[in-house]
Amino acid sequence: MTGLGVEAGAQAARARALAVLRIRSRALAVALLPAAVAVILLAGAAGDRLEGPGWDSARWILTPVAVLVLLAAAGIALVVARARPAMSPTVPVTEEAAPDLYRMVRDLADRLDVPAPSAIALTPDCDSWLEDRTHPAHGPPPAEEHHDIAGAGRHAHRPHPVAPVLVIGSPFLWWMRVGELRAVLAPVIAGTGPSAHPDIAAARRFVRGLDAAVAVASAPRRDPVSRAVLAGVGWVARLLLRGCRGHAAEMERGVAAAAAERAQAVDYGLRIVAQEQVGLAYAGWDRLLTRVALPAWRMGRWPSRLDAGVVAALTELSRRDRLAEGFASRLGERPACDLLEEPGAVDEAASLLAARLFHGGPAGPGPDWSPVAWSEYPEEVVDRKWRLDAARLHRVLDAMGVRPAPGPTAPATGAPTLSRVLDHLTDTGSAWTAESAAADSPAGDPPGSGPDTAPARTPGTADPLDDEDLSGTTAPSATLAARLSAELAREEAAPSPATPSPPSSDPAALWDDRALPLFPLQPPRTARELLADHLTAMVCCAAMDTAGATPGLDWLDGPTLLIEGERTADLAPKVLTLIEDGDAAPLRVWLSQLGIRPEKPVRLG
Repeated sequence: MTGLGVEAGAQAARARALAVLRIRSRALAVALLPAAVAVILLAGAAGDRLEGPGWDSARWILTPVAVLVLLAAAGIALVVARARPAMSPTVPVTEEAAPDLYRMVRDLADRLDVPAPSAIALTPDCDSWLEDRTHPAHGPPPAEEHHDIAGAGRHAHRPHPVAPVLVIGSPFLWWMRVGELRAVLAPVIAGTGPSAHPDIAAARRFVRGLDAAVAVASAPRRDPVSRAVLAGVGWVARLLLRGCRGHAAEMERGVAAAAAERAQAVDYGLRIVAQEQVGLAYAGWDRLLTRVALPAWRMGRWPSRLDAGVVAALTELSRRDRLAEGFASRLGERPACDLLEEPGAVDEAASLLAARLFHGGPAGPGPDWSPVAWSEYPEEVVDRKWRLDAARLHRVLDAMGVRPAPGPTAPATGAPTLSRVLDHLTDTGSAWTAESAAADSPAGDPPGSGPDTAPARTPGTADPLDDEDLSGTTAPSATLAARLSAELAREEAAPSPATPSPPSSDPAALWDDRALPLFPLQPPRTARELLADHLTAMVCCAAMDTAGATPGLDWLDGPTLLIEGERTADLAPKVLTLIEDGDAAPLRVWLSQLGIRPEKPVRLG
């Protein structure tokens, strides 16, 4: 039954591929039709058969039209053939860097009786697929012809197309065991069989070429002539894509069905367990990016061992969740990252690529974009983040003219104390608004930097004046949140001192990165969230400077405050009570219980 299922899926895919190729043939026929008619008219005139004023007029009109149509068709075909198809950003893995991984993939391809992938690359995401990179713009094919690949010797007497590249999600290598990774990759590698079929390969090349032509036509250009010409090319390419879309989707479904059926016979017992690990790895990876990596990226630091952090996060999850206890027992088996010669170097490259894709960081390290190890994360990221946020909070209070908290220890000028913030946010009787705060601004603010500057809308922050999320807060909280949003917007809009990376000849750098980040992790933070983050940072700074607390890293929740080595998990509700109700009593009781002195000045970043 498996063989019948494989054949049925392959037949369906080939039928849809032929439908795509028929659309290509029809487009060619339409382009040649005026020329064919013109040739008939000219041949009739040469044979003294089609004569007369009407035939002469038809020849004079149709011949130039045929030439123009042929030139246009040739131009469109040239753009489709030369346009660079999109290539997924990946980290290439050479055979010298992972001989055991290549050996496993080739053995799996031999068992499936399909061509082995031509190369292996890693993506910083929880997914795996095959990608055709045979276009000349993607770089030259591998130097060797892969005759050492299992099964290649049977066809050595005739040329064969280069197999697609196997792209593997890097978190899989660190979290999965070798057997689980093999089971997950089996249906993916099985897809190289249908990919080698000439009709399917030709149909895919045609569809990718049309898609690349649309991208070329959509690129911004200042030359009016080029813009007009490429607009016509884009219109034709979109028209053909609409005709091919349904057939191409069904073709890929047939290929996937045939590959899944073929892989049924390989490691079937492990596939169910492996699929569970796929979902778990995705959950841990998403949590690590949003809770742990994102705060570091926003500060110009990128964790250099993200994939190793996935293992730590999921191990912590198994420790907390009784339902995940069985997953911890797997850690005694051989991890798939052992198939790499230098797992640390590969993890670092994947971590840097993840920062580019999900945050838009530079292509390489620099003075304002440096790696950070997990052992340095609490001091280099958590402590610094809290200090910078606290400093921003007090700069805004200074600009608003907020007086320091009264008391014998308070200096004459605004002191960086937690009491100053608490007293201001509990002053619910003062009707603070954007206009009144601007009026209270010091007169010495330079143009464009004072508190009366309108908050700017930039990526990563919301417009506080349009933020409905502030409707449930007190007047001082709403005003302070709006000012923090404006201050952060100005900082993000300032030009970065980091210089762009020089152009790279690496094929992995040939993808278009002008719209980074390609996959933003979170929607823009609201003004309420920004205020809560800054107030929490101020509380943590006071705890570190007056009660001996230390910054820490929680693998599932990110930056955390440690008091006597124990994580504090009940701070957020008390901060929200202060912001929403202006009630600082729960927070003050919490501070008193932990020995935190809010009236003492703190060190700012």
